[in-house]
Amino acid sequence: MSTTQTGRSQDDRSLAERTRAVLGAVPTQLLVGGRWQDAADGATFDVTDPATGEVLTSVADAGADDARAALEAAAAAQAGFAAMAPQERADVLTRAFALMHERVEDLALLMTLEMGKPLAESRGEIAYAAGFFRHFAGEAVRVSGGYQVAPAGGSRHLVMKQPVGPCVLVTPWNFPAAMGTRKLGPAIAAGCTSVVKPAPATPLSMLALAGILAEAGLPDGVVNLVPTTRAGEVVEPMLRSGLARKLSFTGSTAVGRTLLEQSAEKVLRTSMELGGNAPFLVFADADLDAAVEGAMAAKMRNGGEACTSANRFLVHEDVAEDFGRRLAERMQALVVGPGTRDGVQLGPLIDGGAREKVEALVADAVDRGARVVTGGSAVEGPGFFYAPTVLTDVPHDARIRSEEVFGPVAPITTFTDEDEAVTEANDTEHGLVSYVYTRDLQRALRVCEALEAGMVGLNAGVVSDPAAPFGGVKASGLGREGGRVGIEEYLETKYVSVRM
Repeated sequence: MSTTQTGRSQDDRSLAERTRAVLGAVPTQLLVGGRWQDAADGATFDVTDPATGEVLTSVADAGADDARAALEAAAAAQAGFAAMAPQERADVLTRAFALMHERVEDLALLMTLEMGKPLAESRGEIAYAAGFFRHFAGEAVRVSGGYQVAPAGGSRHLVMKQPVGPCVLVTPWNFPAAMGTRKLGPAIAAGCTSVVKPAPATPLSMLALAGILAEAGLPDGVVNLVPTTRAGEVVEPMLRSGLARKLSFTGSTAVGRTLLEQSAEKVLRTSMELGGNAPFLVFADADLDAAVEGAMAAKMRNGGEACTSANRFLVHEDVAEDFGRRLAERMQALVVGPGTRDGVQLGPLIDGGAREKVEALVADAVDRGARVVTGGSAVEGPGFFYAPTVLTDVPHDARIRSEEVFGPVAPITTFTDEDEAVTEANDTEHGLVSYVYTRDLQRALRVCEALEAGMVGLNAGVVSDPAAPFGGVKASGLGREGGRVGIEEYLETKYVSVRM
């Protein structure tokens, strides 16, 4: 056996040992009222590695009775937690932030195993996720109200902010740690208890996170966790129960619409971060080196499995050929493989269904006249891999222009002037994020104002930041997460009129 082979064998053994240790340390039960317990009916489901298709572990599969018990535990803990000093809530979040950084390697490996992204990206997500705890630790002690003399002078207006109450938090599979902390951070800071339903494809990161919060001193019942494959059976009864006061959901627009209807009966406060169809505009005067770098970040973050992923590349006809060639060179050079291997830059898609959708969208575009510059097919072998792909000459009627790809595919079309670019960019029901590359300041401001999106990356391929308000317009959602406004989603405003 060569030295290289011996090294690989040793690396494989080391990874296997770490994997066993990391998986063995993660709770796999439901968390209800501070107790880890099995599902009432004993049901479980398997969590698989998308790079191999192998089962990692089995997790308790909550049913309706479990969800009710979890919500009752949250409701029972609400008054006491709301009365907890803001500084104490902030201290819990600060300790959780520190613990996440101490355990970044184990948390990153866990995420890569269940979700597939390369370890470098997983480490980045853990740092990003922990940042929400640090940010909202600061916001916890800055919640304020107001006091003013009434215009007529005969009374005083006292305004106070109070916790909304028990929350139902539904998180997606693609950012299993960050989407949890982005909801739990402000909920805890505001004094709200919660029941969290993580995505069944990636529950392990949330289970580990719940354990960290308990270790950080979060009181029993404040955060309850119900992994499940029976989402309809679990979530809808909680929304209609009368015990929940808020729903925060990150996921598809179709599911979001259903949850909004279910929330209407009890008039719940809702935050919705839904689907995207992000345009990436490259004007003729753009710095093409910067635009390609930004395109790689905007398209390939999380392998394209992100609601903020650039979905439509709209490039001025004068630079489209050069931009497409450069982007294809960068995409073609990406190393594809299991995220646990050194040097890998693109992991698998989350499952077979996700890969089939990408294959179908690419095939439809090609059938309608699009040209494959690089990629365009699945990668053989175990796991759900798809080659990094660039398409040019994508026609307007191709499905890939209107449907979220959620994969490593960059479809390019051209435009001739600014008005056409903005019109094309806004020609979608979604409005989460847009990207603009230009060196003309006046054009930049005009286009940023004209784009129908909740966020814009101006000469930037990444917009996410715990200290910035994240959210969309139109069918991309309601409300904002992160930033100074993020905690407001978990607070009610009460006005007290005081006669003098």
